[in-house]
Amino acid sequence: MPAGDSVARSAQRFRSRRLCAHHRGHARTDASAGARAGGTLVKSPELIIFDVDGVLVDVRESFDRTILAVVRQCTGRRVARGEIQRWRSRSGFNDDWALSYVWIRQLGGRVRFADVKRLCNGLYWGRNGDGFVCRERWLLPRAVLRRLARRAELAIFTGRTRRELRCALQRFGVEEFFACTVTQDDVRRRKPDPEGLRRILRGRRPDAALYLGDNVDDALAARAAGVPFLGVLPRNSVARRLRGAKLRRLGALALLGHVAELESWLDRE
Repeated sequence: MPAGDSVARSAQRFRSRRLCAHHRGHARTDASAGARAGGTLVKSPELIIFDVDGVLVDVRESFDRTILAVVRQCTGRRVARGEIQRWRSRSGFNDDWALSYVWIRQLGGRVRFADVKRLCNGLYWGRNGDGFVCRERWLLPRAVLRRLARRAELAIFTGRTRRELRCALQRFGVEEFFACTVTQDDVRRRKPDPEGLRRILRGRRPDAALYLGDNVDDALAARAAGVPFLGVLPRNSVARRLRGAKLRRLGALALLGHVAELESWLDRE
């Protein structure tokens, strides 16, 4: 089986000279009085950064269904949805194209990475945007999002492509809330490398920020950047059972059951 890290690296062919794919207004330069060095956030971060898939957007019927369909198409075998979470509990598989490719190869399928990518895109987008992308759901209530935007600058660091992210933000009408977005198209090195987080920070203190994610590479990127991290994994889910403890070991301050719990967690802190 090809090594996961080498396959993920083989897919890293995107380049961008921009500091941030999308940035509105002026970045705050004052450090949060409620944060201290060492990656431990105490209170009131000035910058809240979100991962997208599994955190802001429910992708079980879009990306997950795409993976299952492509694996079956290339191997003739039905695979369990829960197995996707096992792959995502390992570093190097934040990219669903790489995940699908390595899984297919492990099952004996003979296929090129480029073909896997083409099949995934075809199922996800469909003919005229009528593919599995239509089944995605936005998870953070608009009222909560609005209140969070009043208490801190909001940003996104995602493994999605620029097109995938733009489609989601526009479709759900939430683009205005995020001052800065960084996608896989905007970095030379993808997660778990912290490049994307550092681009968003733009020289600000890492401990004045907070990053929310749901997988190992999110936690590794946060740790490397010195940014406090919160895990977001549904309670009683396969994902939480498989990698909740791992996210804790990698430095997660807490595990939320849903992204909407962020507001009450900040208030408690």
